[in-house]
Amino acid sequence: MNVLAKSMIFSVGLTLVFTLVANLLPQVEGEAPVEEEVDLGSLTMDDFVTLGESLFMGKGTCTLCHKPAPLGRAPDIQGDNMVEVAKERLVDPRYQGKATSPEAYIRESMVDPSAYVVAGWGKKGSNDSESPMPHVDKPPTALSGLEMDAIIAWLEAKDGNEITVALPTMEASAEVAVVAPAGGGLPAPAATPEEAVTKYGCQACHTLLGSSASLGPALDDVGDRLEPEQIRQSIIAPDAVITEGYTSGVMPQDFAGKMTVQELEMIVKLLAEQKQ
Repeated sequence: MNVLAKSMIFSVGLTLVFTLVANLLPQVEGEAPVEEEVDLGSLTMDDFVTLGESLFMGKGTCTLCHKPAPLGRAPDIQGDNMVEVAKERLVDPRYQGKATSPEAYIRESMVDPSAYVVAGWGKKGSNDSESPMPHVDKPPTALSGLEMDAIIAWLEAKDGNEITVALPTMEASAEVAVVAPAGGGLPAPAATPEEAVTKYGCQACHTLLGSSASLGPALDDVGDRLEPEQIRQSIIAPDAVITEGYTSGVMPQDFAGKMTVQELEMIVKLLAEQKQ
């Protein structure tokens, strides 16, 4: 048997293995989501804080990077008392922003993250002058002002600090709609590859579909570098092969377990088409 035939058999076998693994993933079926508009007239501060925590853990995709060392690719703001941390940074000579209070600093850090870059956490080659964090008020995260205020309220409250953020009024220009599955079930599966990428926060860490994030390897040309089987493996087992310059344990290990097989395959196909 010549080398070419052996290579073809190996490639076919590898494809079958990955296909088997993909089909072993849970076939998640979500119920149709329902929109629950926040009733600003009956909203309490406890409700607002709870909303902030939910946004931090979910839509904001903050926990993808802000994790305890050595897994995090950004400071552990869940573990830090952000009010006290903000006070220290406001008087740091390296601070380049315009905030004058912890509340304003936290808000500024979301919309202008390069105003203060924590030493050692800057974009590669920037000498800690440029933050790799995306602006959360812009796509793909696109948090509203009300949503950012809710997150600030939670960050203040979680360590027992005074909550300085005011509750939104009925005249608030932007209302937040919390999309929750009916009956507390699983979220509805994404209908398109772009929806799947956004649902799982890929653009928060990777350059993809207009995002310039650099916390993870660039994906806008990944189709030139990896075959679909390799892309699928990088999602199912992200630590199996680590791109040079990046560390293991950063990308969540359970992404594939949260996806339907259809979502996984849509993302794989979309990424395989990303070529320069």
